[in-house]
Amino acid sequence: VYVPKYIYPVSKVISTGVNLLISLLPLFLMCMATGVRATKAWLLIPFDLVFLLVFCIGLGFMLSAVMVFFLVLQFIWNVFSMVLTYSTPIFYPESILPDNFQGVLAINPMYHFIQFFRKIILEGISPEPREYLICTLFSAAFCMIGIVVFKKSQDRFIFYI
Repeated sequence: VYVPKYIYPVSKVISTGVNLLISLLPLFLMCMATGVRATKAWLLIPFDLVFLLVFCIGLGFMLSAVMVFFLVLQFIWNVFSMVLTYSTPIFYPESILPDNFQGVLAINPMYHFIQFFRKIILEGISPEPREYLICTLFSAAFCMIGIVVFKKSQDRFIFYI
């Protein structure tokens, strides 16, 4: 039975997205417990989740295509994703970073998605149009590159599996 190859990375991202939605429930409960008030801006959360989903689908296409040919990339990606997580100000304020590190934040896509979410949840306001544009560009670029890489290499998967 023919199964399209793109189903595997897309289904993995969507199932992880469902996990994210479920994990947002405790976040919202903690927000209410700590006094963070729900505002109209919270209605913008789906925008950030869609940006993140599209970004992850593109990244999933890229990684799944490249990892077929270079199995060692799986281990390199684990290290890289840990570095990316720690270089993204999630558990610390970005103000403690030196000025020369601010350029790294600008090219880190996760920083922009997290800042978008923080502005909505913690400040209760809509992010600036510039942040919408940046998140849209990162999402669209990664998705398009991922689709192109996946489509160009999918016919050779069978020779390396």
